[in-house]
Amino acid sequence: MTVHAMPVMLGVLAILAVAYRYYSAFLAARVAALDDSRTTPAHLHYDGQNFHPTNRWVLFGHHFAAISGAGPLIGPVLAIQFGYLPGLIWLIVGVCLAGAVQDMMVLAASVRRGGQSLAGIARAEIGPVAGAATTIAILYIIIIALAGLGIVVVKALGGEEVPMKAGTKLVYPADTAFVKEIKPGQPTIYPVPPGSTYRFGETADEEMTFQEPFRLAVPSGTWLMVNPKGDGFVLPKDTKRLVPGSSWGTFTIACTIPIALFVGWYMYKFRKGKVVEASIVGAIAVLAATVAGAWIPESNLRPFFELSRNQTIGAIAAYGFIASVLPVWLLLCPRDYLSSFLKIGTIGLLVIGVIVANPTLEAPMVNAHFQNGGGPYFDGPIFPYVFICIMCGAISGFHALVSSGTTPKMVDRESDIRMIGYGAMLMEGLVGIVALIAAAALPNSMYYDINIDLAKRPQFAQQLKAMEADHDGHGGDSSELVAMEKNVQESLHGRTGGAVTLAVGMARIFSRAIPKMDWLIKYWYHFAIMFEALFILTTIDTGTRIGRFMVQEFLGKIWKPLGDLDWLPASLLATSLVVFGWGYFIWSGSVETIWPMFGMANQLLAVIALAIATTVLVNSGRSRYVPVTLLPLLFVATTTTSAGYYEITGKFTKMIQSGAVLRGWLNIGLTLMLLACVSVILISAIMRCVSGAKPVEAEVEAGV
Repeated sequence: MTVHAMPVMLGVLAILAVAYRYYSAFLAARVAALDDSRTTPAHLHYDGQNFHPTNRWVLFGHHFAAISGAGPLIGPVLAIQFGYLPGLIWLIVGVCLAGAVQDMMVLAASVRRGGQSLAGIARAEIGPVAGAATTIAILYIIIIALAGLGIVVVKALGGEEVPMKAGTKLVYPADTAFVKEIKPGQPTIYPVPPGSTYRFGETADEEMTFQEPFRLAVPSGTWLMVNPKGDGFVLPKDTKRLVPGSSWGTFTIACTIPIALFVGWYMYKFRKGKVVEASIVGAIAVLAATVAGAWIPESNLRPFFELSRNQTIGAIAAYGFIASVLPVWLLLCPRDYLSSFLKIGTIGLLVIGVIVANPTLEAPMVNAHFQNGGGPYFDGPIFPYVFICIMCGAISGFHALVSSGTTPKMVDRESDIRMIGYGAMLMEGLVGIVALIAAAALPNSMYYDINIDLAKRPQFAQQLKAMEADHDGHGGDSSELVAMEKNVQESLHGRTGGAVTLAVGMARIFSRAIPKMDWLIKYWYHFAIMFEALFILTTIDTGTRIGRFMVQEFLGKIWKPLGDLDWLPASLLATSLVVFGWGYFIWSGSVETIWPMFGMANQLLAVIALAIATTVLVNSGRSRYVPVTLLPLLFVATTTTSAGYYEITGKFTKMIQSGAVLRGWLNIGLTLMLLACVSVILISAIMRCVSGAKPVEAEVEAGV
């Protein structure tokens, strides 16, 4: 059955509108009992800095920019391995009945309690043990979330060395030159011409044709051997395909840093208060950097921006470290400001593009070949993996940190909580749905050519043939992905991680929505890469700073000066620990290992937030409305603990058996630690609710 995107998009918009109109109104009037006669913390504790009454539209933009990172963009793309229908249903149902409910109820609870943090609310409403467990869980989710988002940037921008299976065959096209580059003590480099065939089996189904040229690295002291049983060459052990980094993309992202610094200086020093002027200058500069990047791959600057995987990790770590210790007005705030405009504008364009282009959803509704596991990203069944793959966009525990962070200190009236808490989350759900449609509109062959690591391609040969998604190169030079590689000047085959897939999907939608403008596709693609990476880096600098504050708070209990946020040595030490934490996970992991851990941690934090919101309802005498938060809590707890069981008994155990003992046991230990924290909080919440004990009123009023 052929399904087009436009009816799906219009149906989604209608459902979200109904949910906001009726369900959020019920939550506001009955469950949260919002009351404009109450004085909000923004007025009660006004200081002109942290506590400041803010127009609800301005605060909506701030809150949406803060909660909507790269998660709703990447998760739905990865989940296409299960088919588009499971992810679509979870996004719609999850955002309306779980995610938006969590965000709104936590925001309301924080506003009623003087702008308290999530850990503070847990400490006051449930008890000190639950407060400590919440603090540990929050620090862990920050570390693993930054690793999950950082690995996406590395996969999109950094070069790769893709291992090729020893003993497999490489056949050059007829009448092509055999060339090699030899340097003493270094791997021998073979420039492989386009049209070469990679054979990893004896049948015609077990081969693929590279329509793009690439470079092959063979370890020093070994070489390509002529195949004694036929044509081609036999690949020795440790042969690697070299995939260059994206010099265009890296240049564009690098330019956003000085642009943000300039915008910050412009707004705060040169032309104080001239926000519109600074916005126009910043937007024009970002677009100019995207266009200028087209010249980098053919220029002498290419070596400076064509980074390897490890160089990209180092660059991200250096950025996160520096941005975390710089004054917020200099880099963090102007980057957030630029990001919010780009995000809202781009998503609006995508919604319009989907409606105008009306692409066919090429992905199957449910992929029977991967529904029970064995997919390129999640070696497990649809339940529970689709629910931890798609977290942001449906429900995200990370949002509870924002809803109990800066936002509650800026709410002007309690009635604004409905639009800001529930409405902004619906917008993030829309982001996830648009990303899912962009990926589902890709031909099956194109999706899997991008999303299957070339080193692992042989193990997926039979499934791809069965789902008619075999390598599109078999069709000759007509391959759309090959043509797109030429147009966008990037290698796209085997670029796993989700970011490249989404950028290709966005570029196709934009180019089809604007007739006779196909020449713009390379700019659309690199704009999409910049769009994704910009928000990931914004999350990295903000998250690193939050993590630094939490580490300093902990270290300050050991030695008081280490808790001083203004003491540079303490700030450098805490920042180093946080950056090392998420940097280690990126360096030692992959999307297949990090993203499920990110999903579990994030969803378990959502369980914690919903448990706190449920306890607040009981303590405030509104127990009859407990199902509103309790039902999503039970569902998310079930899916996430099930995923934890699969990961511990499956992937992490296999790591240990394969020799990665430290990584395997570390992942098991961290997962068990987080599950233990959640268990402590849930048990404490149940005991508090059953006992009927009330929180200490003095603590609530004081905002402790």
